[in-house]
Amino acid sequence: MVEVKTEILSKYKAKVFKSRKDHILEVDSSKAQEIAANTRAIPGIMTNRGCCYAGCKGVVLGPLKDTLVLTHGPIGCGFYSWGTRRNKARPDENGENFVQYCFSTDMQEPDIVFGGDKKLRKALQEAYEIFHPKRIMICSTCPVGLIGDDIHAVAAWAEKEFNITCVAFSCEGYKGVSQSAGHHIANNGLMKRIIGTDDREVEGKYKINLLGEYNIGGDGWETERILKKVGYKVVAIFTGDGALADIARSHKADLNLVQCHRSINYVAEMMRDAFGTNWLKVNFIGLKATADTLRNIATFFGDSSLMDRTEEVIEEEMAAIAGDVAYFKNRLEGRKAAIFVGGSRSHHYQELLRDFGVTTVLAGYEFAHRDDYEGRRVIPNLKEDADSKNIENLVMSKDMRYRAFLSPERAAELKEKIGLENYEGLITDMPDGTFVVDDLNHYETEAFIELLKPDIFFSGIKDKYVIQKGGVLSRQLHSYDYSGPYSGFKGSLIFGRDLTMGLYAPAWKLVSPPWAQKNEKLSQDGLLREDSDA
Repeated sequence: MVEVKTEILSKYKAKVFKSRKDHILEVDSSKAQEIAANTRAIPGIMTNRGCCYAGCKGVVLGPLKDTLVLTHGPIGCGFYSWGTRRNKARPDENGENFVQYCFSTDMQEPDIVFGGDKKLRKALQEAYEIFHPKRIMICSTCPVGLIGDDIHAVAAWAEKEFNITCVAFSCEGYKGVSQSAGHHIANNGLMKRIIGTDDREVEGKYKINLLGEYNIGGDGWETERILKKVGYKVVAIFTGDGALADIARSHKADLNLVQCHRSINYVAEMMRDAFGTNWLKVNFIGLKATADTLRNIATFFGDSSLMDRTEEVIEEEMAAIAGDVAYFKNRLEGRKAAIFVGGSRSHHYQELLRDFGVTTVLAGYEFAHRDDYEGRRVIPNLKEDADSKNIENLVMSKDMRYRAFLSPERAAELKEKIGLENYEGLITDMPDGTFVVDDLNHYETEAFIELLKPDIFFSGIKDKYVIQKGGVLSRQLHSYDYSGPYSGFKGSLIFGRDLTMGLYAPAWKLVSPPWAQKNEKLSQDGLLREDSDA
């Protein structure tokens, strides 16, 4: 039998081999395993990562609906980070929804040579005159950091000039290792300038925030529907269909629910230290996962009536879809999947796949840190490198509004019972013999497909078509290929339907992957023929 990891690494030259070998591991629960992560990709390798700016503007800030987010940089940066993730948003009570617009200073060569401060001021003036926003955020791209435009000074000018909130984020693309650095920068800005700035009371018995939910394909709406049905008051969502007006009051919540660990764990930790708000890692992707999450939230509040209501909602939601779920499971059971996306999705979707009898043979992240793979227990032992030092690490002290919802004894009990303020990571939830790969590249993607033969490969836009040219169905988990939502109970059913339609499409019989063409080549008339000399 071919040793998969050895076979893949054998094609690399010594220097690349040395760099990549620790990014690939075969899961073995009998021993402690360590994976290399959050290191710079090898120059020349077709990495699927995004940049620091993409993490700040494209992931965290872009989905805010009541905020005009302006890119200071070339138009390509602004356009790339706009609309590609399908962060849906409904207008707020004032009719505002800036998500549908792409705002950019459209820097040209003269701006880069002579400076873009004046152009930024002009863009802010124009944006204010047309839209009259109450909040503007400025995100800088690579040229801005290189030429030294002081976007923070311009933001301070705009606040005074227009009497609005204007926050600048120095998130130049080259900072850090990947888009993860941009997440951190965005989290810091929200904590320093927005969270806790509105002390109006929030009505509701069980008040929660939903962190790391970006409403791709309407996921956040479906999750919020279920939470409200149980009886929770959702104070703020970070940041899909979210609003800074709500985030300003997010410190009033009793509990933070963390969906995407990597992109928002910084806010969860800082709010706990500053305001005493506990956080809980959750997963609303999958039938069992959603049910378990709802039970854990109810356990946190410790109210028997809330627990009873939770069971009623779970039973009602499951009964409504049971027949269709059984049908799709019958069609999908026994299939194999590979998953390579960002955030916590490569972990979350394994639970949804299990609901339909699909096993995951390969999983990995674009921009994870070791704690996303191995669990938060490794954080004290992580070594800070030069890239990590590029990003400010805020240390919060107790705010005068600090309040502990739980007693120390109850908090300790819940840490054991429901994993309060902990995340066990991806590796601990994967069976022995499966593979975990950090920063998967295009060569490794094709090699794993040939060796592991998954029936479907979930990915992003940069590698989707590489996979499909190999004759394997690929669905994007960054945009859902214009479907969704996939969260919650009803979303799970939509996922099962989409997966069934894709796998049973006859198109895959017409695709010949590259490794099946070793003995073929194109003749001059463009027809494939057998090559006897190959």
